Amino acid sequence: MLAADFGCLAAEARRAQRAGADWLHLDIMDGHFVPNISFGPEMVRTLRRVTRLFLDVHLMCSRPEILLEPFAEAGASLMTVHVELGERVAPLLWKIRSLGRKVGLAVNPPTPLANAQPFLKQIDLLLVMTVNPGFGGQAFIEETVPKIQQACAWRRQLGLNYHLEVDGGINLDTAAECARAGADTFVSGTTLFGAHNLPAAVRRLRRTVEEAAEAPGTPNGAAGPNGTEALVVPAALG
Repeated sequence: MLAADFGCLAAEARRAQRAGADWLHLDIMDGHFVPNISFGPEMVRTLRRVTRLFLDVHLMCSRPEILLEPFAEAGASLMTVHVELGERVAPLLWKIRSLGRKVGLAVNPPTPLANAQPFLKQIDLLLVMTVNPGFGGQAFIEETVPKIQQACAWRRQLGLNYHLEVDGGINLDTAAECARAGADTFVSGTTLFGAHNLPAAVRRLRRTVEEAAEAPGTPNGAAGPNGTEALVVPAALG
């Protein structure tokens, strides 16, 4: 939503699909967990009717427990909650799984990655926020790169299969840096939707991260948890 044209969201979703994006990343902001407010389940329901893309729903919300069922019913493919919610994380992950949706867990830049470690076997996606959430167009925080490296190492050591997603300040340079660190799923709003030619921008970003993932010294698994190509996730709607 932060990078899309708010006047034609259905058309923007179709445009991302035609451009070759793998997923749409939808940022749900409640005005409390983060200062901004975005949109709710009805917007996701509308988008589900106009695109077949995987809908990656990122719940930046203080009370996601009241939103899980509505977003699942609206057509979310995956729902991500924040590790900063503390003791509520385990039941939230269980609830998402019980609704038949993929499970994601996000970690903000100031939060130790170790807080997410107890939940790694319960998730399908680990989102390492590379900016502080709540606003688009922020600069990439370099200090988050060691977190990506550690998350990749844990995935390899434990034989797990979660996607390792990065979100915030993702352009060609920072996407390559994250791919070399082990990320395989890239949320990019301004870089992609600010481009004159969206299909060409998606191809450039995908080629950049695939080449970076194949570079000597890159951790095993950086090309994707199944050895597949990296996912490019426009933040057209998130």
